[in-house]
Amino acid sequence: MSIMNSFEVGRQGLNVHGKRIEVSARNIANLDTPNYVRKIPVLNATEDISFAGLLNTMKEDVFGIGTIPFLSGGVKFSGLVEDPTPGERIYRPGHPDADESGFIRSSNVNPMVDMADATMAKRAYEASLGVMTITKAMAQRALEIGK
Repeated sequence: MSIMNSFEVGRQGLNVHGKRIEVSARNIANLDTPNYVRKIPVLNATEDISFAGLLNTMKEDVFGIGTIPFLSGGVKFSGLVEDPTPGERIYRPGHPDADESGFIRSSNVNPMVDMADATMAKRAYEASLGVMTITKAMAQRALEIGK
């Protein structure tokens, strides 16, 4: 893996985990909003790192020209899905969002779950920042050796 690829993996991590923190913050902010449905971020690897994907890559590289395949790694933010857990039904007949029976659906956000998600995203963000810091130090050291 080259130094530029390391920077790219770190950049992708900062971007994705920053979005995870934003999603958790939005969920917590809408804790008491009626009819709000909790959002869950979807993350995927940038390359097919499954066993079948690796074998297909090796089939072309190792068996064809005799080199081990290079997987650069990384992560991408693929979007949001809604949490299917229903919120609690509350009887409030005068509320503008009430159905014909007078019930509203409360938010399905669990603050403990979203705080835990935000904490994990923060730690992953810090790890990505660490990748960038270490890669920068390696590049600076390589420049010093080349003098």
